[in-house]
This record gives sequence, structure tokens and C-alpha cells, in this order.
Amino acid sequence: MSLLGQLNQDMKDAMRAKDKARLSVIRMVKAAIQNESIKKGDELDSEEELTVLSREFKQRKESLGEFESAGREDLVAGLNVELKVIEEYLPTQLTEEEILAIVEEVIAETGATSKADFGKVMKVILPKVKGKADGSVISKLLQQKLS
Repeated sequence: MSLLGQLNQDMKDAMRAKDKARLSVIRMVKAAIQNESIKKGDELDSEEELTVLSREFKQRKESLGEFESAGREDLVAGLNVELKVIEEYLPTQLTEEEILAIVEEVIAETGATSKADFGKVMKVILPKVKGKADGSVISKLLQQKLS
């Protein structure tokens, strides 16, 4: 079942369960995917749906950090709920050790030796971990290895 199909089914389940918070998040994610589909002018494939889902997750994660630093606990609680719901639709996230293994493998594969090769290595890593790892974690680990 496609992500959009899964969202439709979960939206119906949330309506039946009268879970307003979950229903709201599912509707937001579904709308984001549909908007992207309209922008593209065609149906999204599963990889494009995953990209939209990852973007929504990342936006909320960034907002969470800002709200926490501003002391807005009322908004933090709501965002945590949204993050949990969105996370259910993302692929299982890689651990830092798994990401490090991929980074080391790609460095050896590309023959990267310095920070000047950073972009070349990232270009190879990102498609391998799409939706499964945060880009900032990958970047941090890669910088450590290339320094």
C-alpha cells in the first residue's frame, strides 16, 4: 500500500477513534503530499512521498528546538505528538554506528582524503540513507572522518 493509501486508512481509523490530535497530523501530512503532487502535476512515487514526509518531520524538529529554547512548553507538547505520528510513517532510522559504517564505506569507495571531498562523499551517501538518517548527523560524522 502506498503512503497516501496508508494515510487515508489511518485517517479513517483516527476519525473512528475520535483521536483529534492524530487526525490533525495525518491530515497535515496528507495535504503536504497532495500539494507536492499538484505542484509536480503527477502522482508522487514512494521515494518522493518519503522526501515530503522527511521534510515535514525536519520542519517540526527544527520548530521543536526553537520552541524549547524560547520556553514555550505548550507548543513543545503539541510538536512532540506530531513528531511521533510522522515518525510512524518514516522508515526505521539508522543508529549512529550504522551511519558511521556507511560513511566509512563511502569514504573508502570514493577515495576521499580531505574536507575538500566532503561534497563528493555526501552525494554518494545521501541516496543510500534517504529517509533513514538525519543529514546533520551524517554531516557531523563525515566531517569527523575527513578531518
